[in-house]
Amino acid sequence: MCLGIPGEVVEILDHDHLARVEVAGVRRTVNIGLVADEGVHPGDWVLLHVGFAMAVIDEEEAQLALASLQMMGQAYSDEVDAVRSSPVEGGFGPPNLVGGD
Repeated sequence: MCLGIPGEVVEILDHDHLARVEVAGVRRTVNIGLVADEGVHPGDWVLLHVGFAMAVIDEEEAQLALASLQMMGQAYSDEVDAVRSSPVEGGFGPPNLVGGD
């Protein structure tokens, strides 16, 4: 199953529509090109799928989505594991995991 996971933007990077986003306690680089025209800034929440921000959401919606996802049990755990293990860096394909910044 593929889910959208809410993440909080912590940094806008200087190139290729990339941002550092915190998801489930892990920071990773994601592509924000699909929502760039919405003026994404640090502190904003985005809905992520396979390394791309698909929508900008508010914090309340993000918290509700996280609570709903956690109720899904294993599907949520699998998606968080996928977030933690995506190995590619750079703007092409799923982005690299950036831990402990």
